Amino acid sequence: RQERALRARPPYEDAMKHLLGFGVLVLTVAFGYAISGFAGAPGPRPVESAPVTAVDIDAFIATAAARYGVSEELIAAIIEAESEFNPRAVSRRGAQGLMQLMPETAATLGVDDPFDPRANIDGGVRHLRALMDRFDNNLPLALAAYNAGEAAVIKHRGVPPYRETQDYVSRILQRLDRDLSRSRDLSRT
Repeated sequence: RQERALRARPPYEDAMKHLLGFGVLVLTVAFGYAISGFAGAPGPRPVESAPVTAVDIDAFIATAAARYGVSEELIAAIIEAESEFNPRAVSRRGAQGLMQLMPETAATLGVDDPFDPRANIDGGVRHLRALMDRFDNNLPLALAAYNAGEAAVIKHRGVPPYRETQDYVSRILQRLDRDLSRSRDLSRT
C-alpha cells in the first residue's frame, strides 16, 4: 500500500502536463508563424534584387522597343500611367511591376518575376505588340485592351465606356503628343 500511495499522483498532475504541452505547442506555432514573414503580408511580395536606376529602365525600354517595334515614348507613357516608374508597384487588383502585369498575364507571357524590370517591360511590351496586331495597330483600342482587357474592347466594339479606361487612353495619348511636340522642338534648334 505504501508503494501504491507513493506512485499515485494528484488528479490535476496529468491535466497540468497536457496543458503545459499544449502551451508549448501554441507558442512554437505562433513564433514560427511570426518569423515566417507571412503574418499579415498582403499578396505577392517583390523578389529582392539589385536597385534599378532610371538609366537601366531606359535601356530596358530601348531594347523592348527595338525587339517588338513599339516606340520608346509609348512604352514610357504606359509605364508612367501604370506604375509611375515604380518596379515594385502592386495595384489593388493585383497587377504587378512597372507595366502592371496581372499574374495570369505574366504567367502566359512567361514572366517569372513581374518585379524584375527587364522581364516586366519585355513581357508588357510583347503583350502590347500582340494587342496592337490584334486591333490592326489602332492605338486607342490596343491601349484600352491593355487596360480593360481584350474582351471589353470586343464587347463594346471600341474603347469601353469605363471612365478609368477612357481616362487611361486619353492620358497616354496626351503624353505621346507632348513628347512628340518636345522632340520636334528639339530637332528645330
